[in-house]
Amino acid sequence: MAHCNTVLNQMLTIIYRHEFEALAKTHHAGRKFRKFNRWSQFVAMVSAQLTSRVSLRDLVFNLSAQAKKLYHQGVKPTNRSTLARVNDEKPYTLYEALFAKLLGRCRTMSPKHKFRFKNKLYSLDATVIDLCLSVFPWATFRKTKGAIKLHIGLDHSGYLPTFVSITEGNVHEVSWAKTLQLPRGSFIVFDKGFVDYAWFGSLIPKGIFFVTRLKTNARYKVVERRKTNKHNGTTSDQIIQLTGVKREHCPFPLRRIRYRDKETGKAYVFLTNAMYLSAKTVANIYGSSR
Repeated sequence: MAHCNTVLNQMLTIIYRHEFEALAKTHHAGRKFRKFNRWSQFVAMVSAQLTSRVSLRDLVFNLSAQAKKLYHQGVKPTNRSTLARVNDEKPYTLYEALFAKLLGRCRTMSPKHKFRFKNKLYSLDATVIDLCLSVFPWATFRKTKGAIKLHIGLDHSGYLPTFVSITEGNVHEVSWAKTLQLPRGSFIVFDKGFVDYAWFGSLIPKGIFFVTRLKTNARYKVVERRKTNKHNGTTSDQIIQLTGVKREHCPFPLRRIRYRDKETGKAYVFLTNAMYLSAKTVANIYGSSR
């Protein structure tokens, strides 16, 4: 009889059990387990994500139906109250440490990004996850709505999540981005939600390059016009200087590139401090993050 691995089993094989148990021992709080353990909790929550369970009760019913298969994964039987208690009481730091272990392993196997330059390239983004305000009163977002915000920085070498943070829903993306310790010479790409000229002014002296889209209400003057190659979609390439109050925040010259996508016909206006790259490469950097 042919042997077929489940998707869950294939995912769990990348996690070394001895490493997990060492981390579980390090990041333990409270009384000792008698029957349940952190491995069983971990497998249960991974299964919940894979199978889109809507509640702990739904998850426990599903685990019970798969009990024979989960037995071979070293998963102990559980009930809803036990799983809820462990989720509430045990420290989340175990999973932070496990994430760091997996990330380090993936980095050794991941391919480099597709561009010729060797600098690190990161995409920054954030997404809002709605929560019930009456159940999660700490998740402040709006008067009648609760939410958390997931902030992520992806390394384009393998598109691995390198910077991850969860905050209250009303924390702005830029507030999180300003806390990142980015390596000198790295590129970061992000959408208009991250545009903050004072932040740009702090990145440039640190040798960090950025690519984003210029806001329509931005005030600037053109100080230099560069040649463009309209055959590759570039319609404008200018060196600009911000004017008004924004110049005080970012007194450095920036680059404004207008690009039209041949496939969709949509026009984009990019803003960057990368002066030595071709305009097409700047457009491709932004496109690689979408």
